[in-house]
Amino acid sequence: MFRHSSGGPSRSGSRMEEEEARRLLEEGIRKKVISPGKGQLSTFPDGTKVVFHYRTSLRDGTVLDDSRKMGGGGKPMELILGKKFKLAVWERVIVSMRAGEVAQFTCDTKHTGLYPLVSQSLRNISVGKDPLEGQRHCCGIAQIHSHHSLGHKDLDRLQADPQPLVFAIELLEVLPPGSFQLDVWAMTDEEKLASVPHIHEEGNELFKQGRVQEATDKYYNGIACLKNLQMKEHPGDEAWIKLDHMITPLLLNYCQCKLLQGHYYEVIEHCSSLTFKYEDNVKAFYKRAKAHAAVWNETEARADFAKVLELDPSLGPSVAKELRAMEVRIRTKEKEEKGRYKGLFDYNAAAPPTTATTG
Repeated sequence: MFRHSSGGPSRSGSRMEEEEARRLLEEGIRKKVISPGKGQLSTFPDGTKVVFHYRTSLRDGTVLDDSRKMGGGGKPMELILGKKFKLAVWERVIVSMRAGEVAQFTCDTKHTGLYPLVSQSLRNISVGKDPLEGQRHCCGIAQIHSHHSLGHKDLDRLQADPQPLVFAIELLEVLPPGSFQLDVWAMTDEEKLASVPHIHEEGNELFKQGRVQEATDKYYNGIACLKNLQMKEHPGDEAWIKLDHMITPLLLNYCQCKLLQGHYYEVIEHCSSLTFKYEDNVKAFYKRAKAHAAVWNETEARADFAKVLELDPSLGPSVAKELRAMEVRIRTKEKEEKGRYKGLFDYNAAAPPTTATTG
């Protein structure tokens, strides 16, 4: 739910906002203030960070997205102004708002054409996926005119039939440039590339401290950073391969965290993608072997452990230890299952036979 509050701008401030509302209307954006904000209207210089909740609806009231409900966490949206965000209309309407204000903006179709792509990315982020997953390697305009599914029926319909949208926005914070640490997604390509070694090191330090979930998040951010850059390169080109070599150690560290968290099938998936590309990556085979062993894939685990020994015979003691642990777990499981079946058969044997009677 969007909050309502008392208080509001001064008379002079109100006149300025009425003037701004008229300008918005001329641009095809109709603003309705639901709850006024407090304080002075910011000048919103480039580099300002705005934090807000949003709800996107069709004109008939059908809700497409609600940041308070996405991903189960209800995290607000963060935007750095002047970074050429794909959905330019959000920047346009937010600079008409005060901190704490809640307003509704009905935007003509010319402002909303890219919303399906933006929504797909935000939905991916909310469930921990790569924000670019499912998007083709082409510009936004080209994607609009393609028939490529976005993986969500409501977004596919909107992409095929663009229409006006209603954005209900609650502006939570306005942070001036230099007063906050820049998030990865808001960086330029150069800043992203320069930040990855630092992110990697932060993840390693968190892992050493036993803060596995925080380390996982760091590794994920580093991977997302590099994948974003890789999307702009042609697969197989020198630049693409260089980025892929940077992604690999981050992904292996990410998989180590996922092993400790018990997400074995995710580890198998990621390590399989690595072994497909790099047949001599012993760490990928080793982690996948451990994941297979954890989910009772004995044949696959043994094959991967054998590959590990082939690639690096010095790991023999470690592999032998893992194989013994797997065999103990398998024997224990078989013994437990035999015990359950034995009890079942004993119960059946003890039950008196039924006798058929005729009436």
